[in-house]
Amino acid sequence: MVLPLHDGLPTRRRPLVNNTMMILCAGIWLVQQSLGHVELDALRYGFVPYFLFHGLPADYDIGAVPSAASLLSYAFLHGDIWHLGGNLLFLWIFGNNVEDALGHLPYLAFYLFCAAMAALGEGLVDPLSKAPLIGASGAISGVLGAYLMLYPRQPVVVLIGFFPVPVPAFVAIGFWFVFQLVDGLSGAASAEQIAWVAHIGGFLVGIALIRPFRDRLRPRPGPWG
Repeated sequence: MVLPLHDGLPTRRRPLVNNTMMILCAGIWLVQQSLGHVELDALRYGFVPYFLFHGLPADYDIGAVPSAASLLSYAFLHGDIWHLGGNLLFLWIFGNNVEDALGHLPYLAFYLFCAAMAALGEGLVDPLSKAPLIGASGAISGVLGAYLMLYPRQPVVVLIGFFPVPVPAFVAIGFWFVFQLVDGLSGAASAEQIAWVAHIGGFLVGIALIRPFRDRLRPRPGPWG
């Protein structure tokens, strides 16, 4: 696995929305841990494809949010500390620069739209699934797609084994995308309960949204061209 550490690309404005998303995800996770009903909350606020396409079963008296609302609420829930930490790391490294390019409110709309489309893509693949989808990965995948369009040659320091190595963003993010495909097609993602369809879906949505505007949004080229 190639783990990103930092990109060193400065921003012109504070990433207020990106930081707020990180604080909300961490805060909600801490509250869930203190209350001790993480699995129940996943059903209540996570995205469950069956609930969206077929309605809440009569025997599910769990106080779930409306199915349409779960397309967003799921993105603020996480399982264990590794799930949360990994998502926050990617958001911290890549999200601030995408927000810098888009502006605060457009970035918020972009982030939430990618989250919703990623969940919807996962649901369309298996509309009968009653397994809850949680995590900000779908939205963050959209952020990665946008970053790739905006700063493809920006150096990103990644950890390969025990060694930090600078590589262009298209290499770092390209590795991430290949891992999603390999894990998904091999069945490893299903065994590890990783929503690889949501990851790929969010990534492609992010690319599609940013690509037509990338020349106008990109404020500066990366140091490698």
